[in-house]
Amino acid sequence: MGLLALRTGDVLTAMPGLERGLQLCQDLEIGGWFVDIAPVLGVVYLHAGRLAEARRLLERAVERAEAIRHSFWQALRKSWLSEAYLRSRRLEEARRLAEQALKYAQDRQERGYQAWVLRLLGEILAQQDALACEPAGTAYRQALALAEALGMRPLQAHCHRGLGTLYAAIGRREQARAELSTAINLYHAMEMTLWLPETEAALAQVDVR
Repeated sequence: MGLLALRTGDVLTAMPGLERGLQLCQDLEIGGWFVDIAPVLGVVYLHAGRLAEARRLLERAVERAEAIRHSFWQALRKSWLSEAYLRSRRLEEARRLAEQALKYAQDRQERGYQAWVLRLLGEILAQQDALACEPAGTAYRQALALAEALGMRPLQAHCHRGLGTLYAAIGRREQARAELSTAINLYHAMEMTLWLPETEAALAQVDVR
């Protein structure tokens, strides 16, 4: 339930259940479930603006999963921690961890996780140097191709938003407008309201220019 709410961006719904689940893991000493619940809650905290808490929880989850050799979801855990570093402006750490996550997913042939990590790499590369747009654009387009092949519509929306933001930064207004409009339509269709204000503001800025 928490992961479903997270995918739609409904962090207020996701948070209480995940916090309750994590507390049960600790009370009942169910360590194996900690590494699955904690990272999802960490990402919820990330979207809620509780960056320090998110980073600590995600770091613990990644370290614990490695310690007990819990490989399921490890590519996602690392990518989520990478996103926390990205939001903390620790770009080199974010990129290093995202590249690790991508290799992990590729080695295990986890195509869906590859898609999520590629989108994140696009965002990291864009923030490192928006003018050197080709590596970031390539990562976004690779993520989008996988997302379309696998029917991952929320990820498709995020990829279109990323591409639109990237194109806007380098002055490719028509492409930016097309990508951002597609993202907005997808977000509306799936009721993913968390990302709508930022995307609509980006489109409005393109139109002003």
